[in-house]
Amino acid sequence: MRELITTDGTRLAYRDSGGEGMPLVMLHGWGQTQAMFRHQIADLSPGRRVVTIDLRGHGLSDKPHHGYRIARLSRDVLELVDHLRLERFDALGWSMGVSVWWSFIDQYGTGRIRRFVAVDQPAAVAAVPWTTEREQQDSGAIFDVSELLALGAALAAPGGDTVRADFVRGMFSGEPDPEMLAFVAEQITATPAYAGVPLLFDHCVQDWRDVLPRVDVPTLVIGCEGSHVHPDSQRFIAEQIPDARLHVFPSDVASSHFPFLENPAAFNAVVEKFLAEEPHGAGFR
Repeated sequence: MRELITTDGTRLAYRDSGGEGMPLVMLHGWGQTQAMFRHQIADLSPGRRVVTIDLRGHGLSDKPHHGYRIARLSRDVLELVDHLRLERFDALGWSMGVSVWWSFIDQYGTGRIRRFVAVDQPAAVAAVPWTTEREQQDSGAIFDVSELLALGAALAAPGGDTVRADFVRGMFSGEPDPEMLAFVAEQITATPAYAGVPLLFDHCVQDWRDVLPRVDVPTLVIGCEGSHVHPDSQRFIAEQIPDARLHVFPSDVASSHFPFLENPAAFNAVVEKFLAEEPHGAGFR
């Protein structure tokens, strides 16, 4: 584990395999940690350099009382790739990590990103009242605004640990592997409510639909039939990003928001194939 001190004085913990080949920078989701990618760190490292990070407020990184906005997290990622002198890299995000990459692209462009993998993140999480029912469905909205506010209040209140555990459990269909569920539930305890609640609110109220047509690098969108994120929202994203690919894991392969943990062999094979293929066709470079 290594450390980076950001321009606002926050210590971020990251891992760098130091391998040869094109770097792959992977970003975890809300309340989780870079340990989510333990199987990818082990299995995707041969032939490439794999970089993961605990975003501020998460895992082993600092939990300051400032900076819990997607825009600040994307600035942290920019500082990380600058620190590592990565002029060109592949980007993978899962859940909120996808939103951090969309913010990165919105602010800093795609000039340094070779390929992009977006895993199971709606284009807009909150169903705001000025969008139509069809727009909310396409964007993959999970909450309406009142539900989001109620969730944040419950997470911040006494007994928030139970609310947080129930929130995590809702990301799995059926009966998850007890060890995997316990691992995910344990990782989320590293994020205190004063960090997690405002970040969750900022994350959920973002609407990235205007960014999608400007993602001008080869993109793979990954969904999962058993996830609380509806696969149709992933199809919508793949349709909006020029020349994007779509892969939806059927429920007999993975049935949760965590396909990289549930079936790492299947997940890694899909990602490896996409990252390793030769450039071809419009948009591929």
